Amino acid sequence: MHMFFVVAAVLAVTFMAVLGVLAVAGVWVPPVARRRVLRRRLWGYGALVNAVGLGLFMFLGPLADAGLEFLPGLGWCLWMGGMAAQLLAQRPGRPAPTKTAS
Repeated sequence: MHMFFVVAAVLAVTFMAVLGVLAVAGVWVPPVARRRVLRRRLWGYGALVNAVGLGLFMFLGPLADAGLEFLPGLGWCLWMGGMAAQLLAQRPGRPAPTKTAS
């Protein structure tokens, strides 16, 4: 059962990295994010950093007992930094329209 989770995690991280490469190359952004993304390359770099950070956190994080205590923290910081870059690449939200008295 553990192997299924590992394979699913590897596929998710790989898919995220492929989305980042496609966005950096200017080829494609997923339809879910296409309407909101203004800066495609920044979104792609964010997805790449996100994938690297998540991979470090999940797969090399358990090596913290082997003298590599910084890997989980570094992976988590990269993961959050990638999400912040993806957030900055999106257009800002607009306030809800209000009714005006006519």
